[in-house]
Amino acid sequence: MNSAEAAAAPLSAGKGYSPYATTAVVVASMIGTGVFTSLGFQLLDIQSTFPLLLLWVVGGAAAFCGAVSYAELGAAIPRSGGEYTFLSRIYHPAVGLVSGWISATIGFAAPTALAAITFGTYLASVFPSLSPTWLGAGLVAVLTGVHATTYRSSSLSQRSFTTVKVVLILAFCVAAVALVDPPQPVSLLPVAGDGALVFSGAFAVALIYVSYAYTGWNAATYLTGEVKDPQRTLPRVLGGGTLLVMVLYVGLNYAFLKAAPIDAMAGRIEVGYVAATHAFGPGGAAIMGVTLAVLLVSTVSAMVMAGPRVLQVIGEDHSLFRQLGRTNRDGIPAVAIVTQAALSLAFIVTASFETILVFAGFTLGLNSLLTVAGVFVLRVREPDTERPYRVWGFPFTPLVYIGLTLCTLTYIAMDRPTEALMAIPLIGSGLVLYAIAARARRGERA
Repeated sequence: MNSAEAAAAPLSAGKGYSPYATTAVVVASMIGTGVFTSLGFQLLDIQSTFPLLLLWVVGGAAAFCGAVSYAELGAAIPRSGGEYTFLSRIYHPAVGLVSGWISATIGFAAPTALAAITFGTYLASVFPSLSPTWLGAGLVAVLTGVHATTYRSSSLSQRSFTTVKVVLILAFCVAAVALVDPPQPVSLLPVAGDGALVFSGAFAVALIYVSYAYTGWNAATYLTGEVKDPQRTLPRVLGGGTLLVMVLYVGLNYAFLKAAPIDAMAGRIEVGYVAATHAFGPGGAAIMGVTLAVLLVSTVSAMVMAGPRVLQVIGEDHSLFRQLGRTNRDGIPAVAIVTQAALSLAFIVTASFETILVFAGFTLGLNSLLTVAGVFVLRVREPDTERPYRVWGFPFTPLVYIGLTLCTLTYIAMDRPTEALMAIPLIGSGLVLYAIAARARRGERA
C-alpha cells in the first residue's frame, strides 16, 4: 500500500484519536509557554491595560481565521502532515518539504523546548535546588515514552492533562481576581493615549508574542489521517478549540493584570508565579508555581504527540527518510517521535529563551501565511475537488489572517532583523534536503 492509499484507508477499530482527544491536542498546543510568559515582554513597551487585553482578542481573531482556513484544506486533503501535506499538493513537493522541515524543527521541536524550559523554570522557582534545564529534558523524555507506545495511552494522557489544565486555569482566574487585596486597576475601555498605542510599532511587535502564544491552532491537521471522520471533525475541532483558548487567554491576562503591579511583571518570564505571589502570598505562590508547571505538561505532551506526524509523512513520501515513516505494532510512528524528541532536547540545552521565541514566531508565520494563501490557490487550480467544508466568511476570513500576519512579519523584520534573517538558512537547509531526497529517488528509479 503506497502513502496515498494508506492516508485514505479507514482506521482500524479502536485505533486513532477521537474528537475529544483531537480537541485536547489543539487546546493544549496553544495554551503553553506563550500565555504564561508573553505579558512580561509586552509590558516593557505597553503599560496600559486596554491595549494589552486587546492584543489577545486580535491574536485570537487572527488564529480563528487561520483555523477555519486550515479546516477547508484539511477536509479537502484528509491526510496527516499539516503544512507539509497541503503545500506539497498546492505548490510543489519542494515547498512542502521545506515547510515540513520548518514544522518539525521550529514548529514543534523549538516550542516543545520552550514549554519544557518554562515547566522547569516554574518548578525551580519553588524548588531552587532543581535545574530548569534537566527538569525540562526529563519531561520530554517521559512523554516521548508515553506517546511512542499505543493510541490508548497517548489519547488517555492527552485528554486527562488537557482537562485538568482548563479546570485549573478557570480556577486560577476566579481565585486571583477574588482574593487579591488590593486589586490593581484594569480598564476594559480605552483611555487617553490608548489609540496611539494600538496603532504603534510597539503594539505590532507585541503581537509577535501573542501570535506565538496562539501557535498550535492548526495542530489537528497534523493528525488528520488518524482522526475519526476528519472531514466533519476538523472544522469543529479547529474553530471551537481556538475560540475556547481565546476566552481563556483574555481571562488569564486580566487575572494577571488584576493581581500584580505592572512594574513587578515587566520583563519577567514567570509572570504567572509573580501574579500568584501578589494574589495568594508566598505560600499560595509556591502552590501555584507547581500548578502552573503542571499546566505545561499537556502542552509538551500535545507537541510530542502531533509534531512527529510531519516526519512520518515525509518518511512515507521520500525514500531517503523512510525510517521516519515506520510505525510500531499499534500504528504509532515511534521512530519519528523519538527523532523529534532528540531535536527538542538539543534546543533545551543549547538555545536562549527569547531568541527561540522570536525566531520561531517569524518562521512559523511565513509557513502559515503560505498555507492560508493556498486556500485561494487550490480553489483556482482544483475547482472540482470535493470540499466537505468551505471556510466560513470566504474570502474575508483568510484575507484577515493574511493581512494581520503580513503586518506582524513586517514589524518583526524591521524590529528584530537578526531573528528574521535566521529563517533564510533554515529554508535553505530544507531546499538542500529536498535536492538530496530527489536525487536519491532518481537514483533508485534508474
